[in-house]
Amino acid sequence: MLNFRLRVFYSVATFSSFTKAAEEMFITQPAVTKNIKELESELGIRLFNRISNKITLTEAGKLLLHYTEHVLTLDKKFMFDLGVLKQKFSGDLKLGASTTIGQYVLPPILAKFKMEQPEMELSLLNDNTQRIETALIEKILDLGIVEGNSKNSQLKYIPFIKDEIVAIAHSSQPLFEKDEITLNEFKEIPLVLRELGSGSLEVITEKLRQKDVKLKDLNVVMHLGSTESIKTFLANSNSIGLISINAVSKEIANGEFKIIDIADFEIVRNFYFIHLHGVPSGFTEMFIQYALSYYNQKL
Repeated sequence: MLNFRLRVFYSVATFSSFTKAAEEMFITQPAVTKNIKELESELGIRLFNRISNKITLTEAGKLLLHYTEHVLTLDKKFMFDLGVLKQKFSGDLKLGASTTIGQYVLPPILAKFKMEQPEMELSLLNDNTQRIETALIEKILDLGIVEGNSKNSQLKYIPFIKDEIVAIAHSSQPLFEKDEITLNEFKEIPLVLRELGSGSLEVITEKLRQKDVKLKDLNVVMHLGSTESIKTFLANSNSIGLISINAVSKEIANGEFKIIDIADFEIVRNFYFIHLHGVPSGFTEMFIQYALSYYNQKL
């Protein structure tokens, strides 16, 4: 039940942008400007420095942001506790997920959660692991779900589910005829990988390092920014790609792609829930437990 002007202020302060705040709040940029001017008029002091295209907080703005963060925390706690009493929840939860998870793992969970809690406002930012971690630290998100082995000391990591990264080839290409290759053969075959900064590439690099193999030892022909682009590339190239089994299970089942085993080499990883250290909000904890329960029921 936080004052709307304070919500607008918090969004501008968080993003350091009137444009991004307008997008995040689904209002026009002139409406953002109007609310900030009215808040500054009400308080009798400027909250932002506007120099060229850059926006920074004044000392008064920094002070207001500090108190607004506390009020937001109390507001979320009140809405959750009220939901417990009513046995019906209303509030907002800003989620972020790395690409594979956001595209292939979370959608069925989000759909079922929304059906059971129709008054909850959910949003999902889909980006690579590195950027999701940054958005959490900047308090743009409440909860992240990511892949990768890195651990940021500012964040708490809670294991979610296990995933396997597999080598695949497309049915239209000669490599589809292979069932298994050695690690030495793998080094020579044209290979397509995710972009730098992705959790998938980070995990692959670490698993290779454990076998004394570096990325530069491989025949990497392309780094691509999404799993779907890798699959499309493989349909037009006699190459193999390394992607999550969750992202290609349907295509494997219908024969479009095939897993090529690499002898004595597997890439198994955890997906993690991540949030800032400290006790998460009731809504955050509720979603974590819901997602864990969803996958436990499936197993």
